[in-house]
Amino acid sequence: MGDIRENKQARLRDFEHSLPMGLLKAREAAMSKFRPMLRDHGLTEQQWRVIRALADYEEIDASELARRSFLLSPSLTRILQYLESRKLITRSSDAKDQRRSVLVLTTKGQKLFAEVAPDSAAIYDEIEAAFGMARMTLLYDLLEQFHETME
Repeated sequence: MGDIRENKQARLRDFEHSLPMGLLKAREAAMSKFRPMLRDHGLTEQQWRVIRALADYEEIDASELARRSFLLSPSLTRILQYLESRKLITRSSDAKDQRRSVLVLTTKGQKLFAEVAPDSAAIYDEIEAAFGMARMTLLYDLLEQFHETME
């Protein structure tokens, strides 16, 4: 039994060089640049992700927002309740399907987005300057290709 376990472990990459750890390290490195700025605006990264997604769509339903923002429904529900309490978003029933909730940024939410967006763009500029525009473009392309392949 010990021999089989040893053989299986020998085929595994070491923990630090596993794909999930590499992706997590890269995500953490990127987010460490954004978190202080988001904190200064009174936002968590998940709240910003929702606001950012809502800014790209005139209106969107909760299930589509969950899919696009990669948030689980229970987490998204809590975030939406908080953003509604701050009057940053509104939720209404779809005129065509009363079971479907439609979400939009309020004027206050749009103003917050407009305040945060330039700070976020400046961080992207810093990252691109440090890593290189060509490598950033390649990274985006590779990540998209990887995502498409895995789906």
